[in-house]
Amino acid sequence: MEYCTAPWRQVYVQKAVKMKGCIFCQALKQKSDEASMILYRGKYNFVMANRFPYTTGHLMIAPYRHLAELDKAPVEILQEATGLVPIVLRILKRAYRPHGFNLGMNLGQSAGAGVAGHFHLHLVPRWTGDSNFMPIIGQTRVFSEDLQATYNRLRPYFIREERKQEK
Repeated sequence: MEYCTAPWRQVYVQKAVKMKGCIFCQALKQKSDEASMILYRGKYNFVMANRFPYTTGHLMIAPYRHLAELDKAPVEILQEATGLVPIVLRILKRAYRPHGFNLGMNLGQSAGAGVAGHFHLHLVPRWTGDSNFMPIIGQTRVFSEDLQATYNRLRPYFIREERKQEK
């Protein structure tokens, strides 16, 4: 097996192994949105970068409330989350020019949810050919951009979006 190093991920991986509780709730408690990779805060939901992305630009929309079951969430949370999807897609299109997207939720541990107690929506930019031999045969993912660069690239777009919402 070949290995591709990503030393910038080591700090988070070490923290994640020791981390107890919900990563979303913990991110919300941090004083710095940049440190927690939160790009946007709506009234009921927030948008953050995934620290273990499938591809560059992998974002998540999650409610502020710690809710495991989508079907028991208040309608205003679901409406805002749904309304954020086209905004996030538009921003990712401008910033990265992907060829397509995967959107999805894993509800419950048996469905593959890494954080089963706090539902969230994944928005994953995709490019033709991004599923090359590395993850399939080499069992390795290669990212062209580190997480801080992703945050720095996307944050100005979300700042503009916040200003539009204030008007």
